[in-house]
Amino acid sequence: MSKLGTLGARLHRGEIGYDFVGKRKIWYAISILITITAILGLTVRGLNMGIEFQGGAVFTTQKHMTSSVTQAETYAQDASGHDAIVQKLGDGSLRIQIAGIDTDKSGQIKDQLAKDLKVDSENINADLVGPSWGDQIANKAWEGLAIFMVLVVIYLAIAFEWRMAVAALVALIHDITITVGIYALVGFEVTPGTVIGLLTILGYSLYDTVVVFDSLKEQTKDITKQTRYTYSEIADRSINGTLVRSINTTVVALLPVAGLLFIGGGVLGAGMLNDISLSLFVGLAAGAYSSIFIATPLVADLKEREPQMKALRKRVLAKRAQAAAKGEPLDAPASAVPLDDDDEADDATPAVVGPRNQPAPRNRGRGRPSGKRR
Repeated sequence: MSKLGTLGARLHRGEIGYDFVGKRKIWYAISILITITAILGLTVRGLNMGIEFQGGAVFTTQKHMTSSVTQAETYAQDASGHDAIVQKLGDGSLRIQIAGIDTDKSGQIKDQLAKDLKVDSENINADLVGPSWGDQIANKAWEGLAIFMVLVVIYLAIAFEWRMAVAALVALIHDITITVGIYALVGFEVTPGTVIGLLTILGYSLYDTVVVFDSLKEQTKDITKQTRYTYSEIADRSINGTLVRSINTTVVALLPVAGLLFIGGGVLGAGMLNDISLSLFVGLAAGAYSSIFIATPLVADLKEREPQMKALRKRVLAKRAQAAAKGEPLDAPASAVPLDDDDEADDATPAVVGPRNQPAPRNRGRGRPSGKRR
């Protein structure tokens, strides 16, 4: 078995563990700092809305153009009187995007570009976009996002509980805010591809969170009937048990997206790939982070406020203090010792880190007649 597989098995069995929930204030502080940075970037720089949302024209030239991107930008700005974005595609053609122009003047701009670039006007394709189409896309995107959020909260509240629904909703908002803020800071265009990428990462982030929640729900059944672990410790064990799985799925998902972003977008100069891949790359990474460091610790925070969980924590700490006073081995946290199915029956047996002494079978001597052994 590989080292990562061995680590995953040990984490799943509870032989080792990392204190994610215990250090939740650190993760909260990091997330708040990143979120504030994203909001500041969004406020100061704003989003670079694509032509689909502003309206304008996109001119695509023939292949193997000799003019540079800088020259084409100068020609486009002089011809239209507006700022232009020029991209050189993999086949050598130029994609000239001019937003905010009157579509009636597109013919004049096209003729002037053909003259400046020294090509025939028929070799330049012009695609006109009205601003109303972009408004429709934006409205539909907001409607889809709102419906998705509502359905997520309802489903999680029914399948799990309302605290998990709230935590998942906070994690989703966290992921969207960071992704949009990165777009503002980097200056990438917001296009329909960006909207598709944002809606895609929501499903991935939710999937990763639900995996941890399902493990947490399974391990906290009848939690108040034992006095070995608090809710936070079992939540920590749930994160550790699914940690390697989360890492593997995230890395596998990020590799092709990174190929689209850095190779497809950077080397080949494919603009639409940049729009989709950046939102996917940032969103997938943020989704994996929020599932581990935000959603589950937040659930533990909310659950620990319940009277039953407060009483359980007092009993667990009192039992450990009593064991320490007697010099007996202390019960280890859930991230260090696996939570067995018969914890309730074996409650009196203290847990220790490492190999555990096997208790004598409870049915030893049963069924034998009393008196001396023959």
